[in-house]
Amino acid sequence: MDLETVMQELEALGKEQTKKIYMSNGAHEPLFGVATGEMKPIARKIKINQPLAEQLYATGNYDAMYFAGVIADPKAMTPADFERWMDAAYFYMLSDYVVAVTLAETDIAQEVADKWIASGEELRMSGGWSCYCWLLGNRPDREFSESKMADMLELVKNTIHAAPERAKYAMNNFIYTVAVSYLPLHDKAVEIAEAVGPVEVQDKKGKSKFLRASENIQKAIAKNQLGFKRKYVRC
Repeated sequence: MDLETVMQELEALGKEQTKKIYMSNGAHEPLFGVATGEMKPIARKIKINQPLAEQLYATGNYDAMYFAGVIADPKAMTPADFERWMDAAYFYMLSDYVVAVTLAETDIAQEVADKWIASGEELRMSGGWSCYCWLLGNRPDREFSESKMADMLELVKNTIHAAPERAKYAMNNFIYTVAVSYLPLHDKAVEIAEAVGPVEVQDKKGKSKFLRASENIQKAIAKNQLGFKRKYVRC
């Protein structure tokens, strides 16, 4: 399938209601409003196709960019490729659910994510912390340095309340993910969650809400979800 055909197929799957939901979360034109599950039949036909993924991502169309992540070959991508994709990720659904997810399937994931976390840029930070969440929720505990994860928890504790808005969400999720999916530091993550307390975030209209990692961890414990690992990172 070529770019034009895929774009036509995506456009045919677009729904106005889905488009409105995406736009309320920060997406902007061009986009069609395709539910992610609806993309699966096209993905099955194409499988993995990095050149086509690059063409789709370059369109700037949100649905095409998302689909690019589905058919990308992460192992064919270099750190420079991920930087380029992150440059074009204009809101969190791209930085956290396309770029970070694709990065999480590579051997360079931690190296690139560490750089993004240290960047001070909202969506790079958000993507970096999110990448660790995808990694921890999928890979065996032995693949991570316990001391490094402990240092990262301390970094969250010390900086989350002053972090950019989207980074707060991803950092809060990092505490939760360590507590649930990385058993060596479960107890420490529970302590950090309690020390951090509720994290205030504001939406575009300036309305406040509070993220509570501690409560969500307790819910996961109640549901016997400790040690949870997902089989696949990408859909």
